[in-house]
Amino acid sequence: MTILRDEMITVFGASGFIGRYVVRRLAKAGYRVRAATRRPHLAHELKPMGVVGQVQLVQANLRDPASVARAVDGAHGVVNLVGILAEGGRQTFQSLQAEGAGLVARAAREAGVERFVHISAIGADAHSKSRYARTKALGEQAVLEAMPGAVILRPSIVFGPEDGFFNRFADMARFAPALPLIGGGATQFQPVYCDDVALCALKALEGEAHRGRVYELGGPKTYTFRELMAFILNTIERPRLLIPVPFPIASMMGLAGEIMGALPFVEPFLTRDQVTLLKSDNVAGAGGADTGRISDFGVSPESIEAVTPAYLARYRKGGQFADKRRLA
Repeated sequence: MTILRDEMITVFGASGFIGRYVVRRLAKAGYRVRAATRRPHLAHELKPMGVVGQVQLVQANLRDPASVARAVDGAHGVVNLVGILAEGGRQTFQSLQAEGAGLVARAAREAGVERFVHISAIGADAHSKSRYARTKALGEQAVLEAMPGAVILRPSIVFGPEDGFFNRFADMARFAPALPLIGGGATQFQPVYCDDVALCALKALEGEAHRGRVYELGGPKTYTFRELMAFILNTIERPRLLIPVPFPIASMMGLAGEIMGALPFVEPFLTRDQVTLLKSDNVAGAGGADTGRISDFGVSPESIEAVTPAYLARYRKGGQFADKRRLA
C-alpha cells in the first residue's frame, strides 16, 4: 500500500516518453504529483500510476507564464522534462529548451520551490553548431541562474518501450532493404534506460545529488551507430544491408526530411540539425567537462540487451509469437 506524503512535485512534460516514468517513480515513492502538460485531456493514462487523487493533471504551456506559475504554486519540487528532437511550427528549440526552461526555473524560485531537477542532454554546448545542443546548454544556464541549487541530468539516447530510436529503426527495417549509417556509423552512444533516468530524477529530488551539479547519464556499455543498427537487425531477425552515408549526403537527406516535416501530421525522419549532432559522440564524459555519473546515484543501469528484445519482438516476422511458431 502506498503511503502518501505531503510534498507535491510538479512535472513539466509529464506525458512525454521519460515523463511517464518520472511520474510513476514519484507516485510509487508516495509523492503527490502535479502532471503539467499542454493537453491534459490526452494524458489520462498518468492518473492510474498512483492511488485515487495522487496524480493531478494540469494544463501548462511554456509560452504562457501564468499557466507555469499556477503549475508550480505550492510545489515542494519541480522536474522539467520539456524538450523536442525536431522543430515544427511554434515548437522551436529556442522557445522550449532555452526560454521555456528559464521560465519554469524562475517561476519555481518565485514560488519558493525547494528542489529543482532539469533534464537536459549529453552534448549540451553553448558553442555547438547544432541548435538543439546550443539551446540545451542555454536552458541549463537559465535554470542555474534562477535556481543555483538545481540538479541537471544529461542522459545519452534513452531507450524503453516507447522510445523513438530503437522502435524507429526496427520499424524501418520491416520495409526498407537497407538502413543508413550516417557518417559511416562510427559515432558512439551510451544508451540509458528510461526508468533509470527517472530513478536518478527521484534521487536528485530527495537530496542524493550535489545541488548545482551536472550529471551525465549513460548505460553500462558504449556502442557505435553501426553496432546499434546491427543489434536491432539481429534482435528482430531481419537481415538488411547497412549502407554508409557521408555527412554531406546525410545533410541533403535532412533537408528533404525538413521539407516533408513541414506537411501536416508528418514527422521528419532526419533533419540537418540531427546530422550535425551525429558528428559528435554521445557518451558520458565525451565533452571533457567535470560532470557526475549515473553511478553517483547508486544506480546500476540496465542494458539494451536485457530490455529491448521484449518490445522489439513485435517487429519480427510473426511478432512476439515467432519463436513459438518455429518450435511448433
